[in-house]
Amino acid sequence: MQNIHINYQGDALNYDSASLLAKGVARQNQMHEPTIMAWRRHNSLDMYPAPYEGADPETWWEKYGAGNGGFMEISLGTDYCFIMMDASGYETVDQLPLRNLSDSRGDPYLCFTPMLGKSGNTPTPEACTALDGWLADQY
Repeated sequence: MQNIHINYQGDALNYDSASLLAKGVARQNQMHEPTIMAWRRHNSLDMYPAPYEGADPETWWEKYGAGNGGFMEISLGTDYCFIMMDASGYETVDQLPLRNLSDSRGDPYLCFTPMLGKSGNTPTPEACTALDGWLADQY
């Protein structure tokens, strides 16, 4: 695993700003399409993926990232650490018939558009699956 440490001392980072910075660093280090496989915010329990029961939260996210194609670890100061992979060699899928919708309570769903029928904007049990920790928001 290639390790890159950036001694970041700017404004406080949130996930969005840290991930953009990490992707930029990855591009500067010959990664064409950087993709975040796993991440962790130090001094907190914020990480992806969340550890399963019995997993060591200190190492689970890193093992997951490396085991799923990540080969570059980028740490930003003492705040965030990312495991990155290059997605440039993967095929892309044209537009999928999937769409994110929310029900009247605001619960998010991923829906198969052709099965929504005329109700088009309302999640149905036949066409939609609730988003949770395993089914991530993709669209």
